[in-house]
Amino acid sequence: MGISVENGGILTTVQDEGRFGYQAYGVSTSGAMDSHAFHIANLLVGNKMTEGALEMTFMGPTLTFTCDNIIAVTGGDLMPMLDGQPMPMYQAVLVRKGQKLQFGGARNGCRGYIAFAGGLEIPEVMGSKSTLLRNNLGGVKGRKLEKGDTIAFTAPKTELSNMENRKVPADIYPADEVVLRVVLGPQDDEFTERGIRSFFWNSGVITDEFDRMGCRIEREPIEHKGDGNINTDGISLGSIQVPANGKPIIMLADRQSTGGYAKIGTVISVDLPKIAQSRPGQKVRFIQVSLELAQSLYIRERNKMLELDEKLNGQEAL
Repeated sequence: MGISVENGGILTTVQDEGRFGYQAYGVSTSGAMDSHAFHIANLLVGNKMTEGALEMTFMGPTLTFTCDNIIAVTGGDLMPMLDGQPMPMYQAVLVRKGQKLQFGGARNGCRGYIAFAGGLEIPEVMGSKSTLLRNNLGGVKGRKLEKGDTIAFTAPKTELSNMENRKVPADIYPADEVVLRVVLGPQDDEFTERGIRSFFWNSGVITDEFDRMGCRIEREPIEHKGDGNINTDGISLGSIQVPANGKPIIMLADRQSTGGYAKIGTVISVDLPKIAQSRPGQKVRFIQVSLELAQSLYIRERNKMLELDEKLNGQEAL
């Protein structure tokens, strides 16, 4: 027993941290776009922070619970409602059998997460529950949720220690300009000095070509030394490809595993949730930081999550 899907929303998929070790075979990592909100949702309900959850985009699903369980909704404010009444976000909430969870639409940010205590009974494919849409892999039949789908809970719970304290302040995402910190490279030598200055000095606008694979930015073209093509190599999460037209593309969770466009830089890990929660029409500006600072910020973020896990769950995490 678990949840029954009455409406799948615009794009609701099962995601965890991702599928690693298979990019050499052309299989993308996928995984949660906003790892920060995803991790918090799981910790609030007593799961390991890597457990599979539902990721929603703009308009969430309508779910009927066929079993009691504790859930948490985090990420963008998609206006969650339980039986028609507003439901608190960033807080563990006990939902009873027969209750209905639905969403009113994105009020801040654009991607939300629902974590379920005990996890979702979804088989792992290549070590992950994540849905990779373009390969029809993982999750529920390799696709987004649809009306009539059912997902069972692995080990639902009706009680958790410190239930009244299982809440944290909600994340608020920029509504106007998004500032992304970037480590230069690996192919910054493929761009002119003028092109690199332009990349950091001039802002751009997020276009409608924005999905789980990547985000295309409309802006003044970035000047290459050549035609922008390189020998095909691997693409990491957050890589910023610049094709021949000079318009950058930020590569995201479902990106292709390799590519032949020069990459001017990489968005640092802790800033990826900012782009994940952005919307078409928002301005984007890049600022350069060192690799050492990017690593330090990542370690600090990781330590905060571990501290939250210890505070909420101690030795009780699944």
